[in-house]
Amino acid sequence: MDIKKLFLWIVCLWVSWGARAQKSIEPYPTVSGFYTGAKVAASPDPLVGYRWASPAASDNLEIYTLIPESIVSEPAHAIDIKDLTTLQVKSDCSIRFDFGRVSAAWFEFDSRDLPAEVEIETSISEYNEPAIVNAGAQHPEKTARPVKYGNTYRLELNDMLYEGVRFAWIHIKNLKQPAILSRVHLVCQVKPTHYEGSFSCNDSMLTRIWYTGAYTVKLNLLHDYFGAILMERSDRHSWTGDAHPSQAAALVAFGNYDFIKTNIFHTARQANGIASYALYWALSLRDYYYYSGDEATLEALSGNLFDKLDRAYAHYDSLPYLSFYGWDERLGAGFENPHCLENQRAYRMLCIAAWTECSQMLRHAGYTDMADKYAWYALWRSMQWRFQGQWWNLLGTHAAADAINAGFATPKEEQHLWKKAFANRQDRISYSPFNQYFIIKALAKMGRYGEALNTIDDCWGGQIRYGGTTFFEVFRPSWNDVSRPNDAPVNNQCGYSSMTHPWSAGITRWLSEEILGISPMEPGFKKFAVHPHLSEKITWVKGDMPTPHGTIHFEYDRDKGEGILVVPDGCEAYFQYPEDETKLFLAGTHILKTNKPKRFPKIKEAPLNYALGEHYFEDDHTSGDWHGHYGKKGYLLCNFDGISKHREHLPDFVSRVVFLKNDNILYQNAEHVHWTGDTTDRRALQNEAGSNPTRRLGAITTRDPAPCYQTMTIDIHGKKGKFGKKYQLSLYFVDWEKVGRRSAIEVFDLETKQLLKPIYMVRDYENGKYVSFSVDRPTRVRINQVRGKNAALSGLFFD
Repeated sequence: MDIKKLFLWIVCLWVSWGARAQKSIEPYPTVSGFYTGAKVAASPDPLVGYRWASPAASDNLEIYTLIPESIVSEPAHAIDIKDLTTLQVKSDCSIRFDFGRVSAAWFEFDSRDLPAEVEIETSISEYNEPAIVNAGAQHPEKTARPVKYGNTYRLELNDMLYEGVRFAWIHIKNLKQPAILSRVHLVCQVKPTHYEGSFSCNDSMLTRIWYTGAYTVKLNLLHDYFGAILMERSDRHSWTGDAHPSQAAALVAFGNYDFIKTNIFHTARQANGIASYALYWALSLRDYYYYSGDEATLEALSGNLFDKLDRAYAHYDSLPYLSFYGWDERLGAGFENPHCLENQRAYRMLCIAAWTECSQMLRHAGYTDMADKYAWYALWRSMQWRFQGQWWNLLGTHAAADAINAGFATPKEEQHLWKKAFANRQDRISYSPFNQYFIIKALAKMGRYGEALNTIDDCWGGQIRYGGTTFFEVFRPSWNDVSRPNDAPVNNQCGYSSMTHPWSAGITRWLSEEILGISPMEPGFKKFAVHPHLSEKITWVKGDMPTPHGTIHFEYDRDKGEGILVVPDGCEAYFQYPEDETKLFLAGTHILKTNKPKRFPKIKEAPLNYALGEHYFEDDHTSGDWHGHYGKKGYLLCNFDGISKHREHLPDFVSRVVFLKNDNILYQNAEHVHWTGDTTDRRALQNEAGSNPTRRLGAITTRDPAPCYQTMTIDIHGKKGKFGKKYQLSLYFVDWEKVGRRSAIEVFDLETKQLLKPIYMVRDYENGKYVSFSVDRPTRVRINQVRGKNAALSGLFFD
């Protein structure tokens, strides 16, 4: 063999090996379907119009690639962009790629000429800064050296590879000569799943919300179960209660009954140690049965169902410890105080709801004795509530929602609950979109569709305005007032906030059932209701609902008074015009028309308002020189004289400030630090007037990076009869080590846990910063970490 032929043979062998090596680095095959050509501008899903031959629950995951939509570099002159996947790097820099949407993905790029001595790191995130999560994750900092496969560099952060990725970065140091980066892309995983359902209306935001909820669920569909969180932060496993709204959204968006059934079996023997999650499983089984008509699955799981419903009755009077009900402050702030009275009352209402809805299901399925038993449980326990007289006054917003959803309240009692728990637009917003789903369900049951749509816009519309292409674990509308779209979210009692959390997707089902108006009346949609809820705001709606018999198609235009309804064979529709009480039983395809146009009342509701107003005041000039500026009525200097040695002089209207367990001070979820003794650093706080002229500084800090400790609370208790007049509370923040701390403030009524003010973001406080606001009652102040080592507070001042 001559030298030339030998050389060509070696080159071919090398190319062949490289191709095999390139192919072998991906864990799943490339997507095996095809595009139908259908595009949905409202959907963030790049595969919304993609179809597979015959997707099934047993299918493994597949992959597709996504290229960036934009590229920026710091410094800008360090790169020349050839196209959105290819660029020349000329000097050290950090390059950020925005892929336009969150994906379940990992980050890759190619380069043939990056020298070995160049230092390369890559990062990913759901938001516009490299992500950081809690301890316990395989890689808490989502930044690492990429693993090299031939000419391909891949960021590998956990055993399953995928993370929640919208943004990715390449950080390059020690570059001596230009290099080309090519094939910059995400490798995205997907469970083969069709969109069999659809939704659209004249309100484009509602259409976007429907598809965003569906996409949030689809991203979390794994090989054999529904995932519950996209970012790997150590809790990325199946959560039974989280799956309830996630499966509800899948029923209307995908109709993937076989995979929903798989997940119901998967979660049948686990409740994650959370009592309410067992009942959400029961309600999920009920939803699945009514949508699918699958009697065999109900029969197979009936014993499990009976155990859960009987256990709820057995402990109804003497409840087990309720370890979780939601992240909202009124629900005990997650794991901080989950056995609070509101949760106990809400859980008892959830028991009544589960007995009632499962009784109806069992009666349909022929389990008459068990249906009677659970109907009696619900009746007896609801009667007990009525024995208490004005029982509605005992309930906060979440318990009231569960009471209405339980279905036993009379119209008069519903009106009392409306006034008590829902009339204030701010009060009916829950921190968790998971819990918000049950609140809007209750509003629909009361016929309060206009108010429900306002709340939907506040919660889910607000997340989209924040830049969300998926829905979040927690959200406050005021995030949009203190941050730019796609900024790092506020971390809190849930830990490092997830921005792709399918427990927030229940809104997708709500829109299909309540606005499009299609819901099963009998298992498997043998009979179904079509009752669209149009309004002054929503003038037309159209969409599809998957069923075991085929797809229901419905569209209706309020102004024209006409529409189309396509009923699958073997089904019967119970249609009610939105304009009047006319009801029709229909089968087949029908042109609907009415000559009775109706004016829909306009819902007049004030925008979100806060009991203590929206104003905060910042002072970044005074630093530690607080004398004569702050603390005229009292003060508390955190760890001023050493660890747990606070310097305090409380005003006469404050009985105690609760931080750490001792008689007077209780720091909840906080660490103690004493940064400096005697110093001349102006950021440190002065001693009291007339005493030692030197300065000291301590702080309480959040306990990052421990899970769920990205927050701390300060409870200011009042003396009886002393509160009522407004005073100014000032908080002093110092980023002593200058480590880029960014923190958020929330203010609550100490007794009711009502949110009193919008959130406030404290940035750039390395030189010391006061944040002041007015207070007129006992108050809880919650300080949340956003970025940096932790959140740190050094003093409270009363004026």
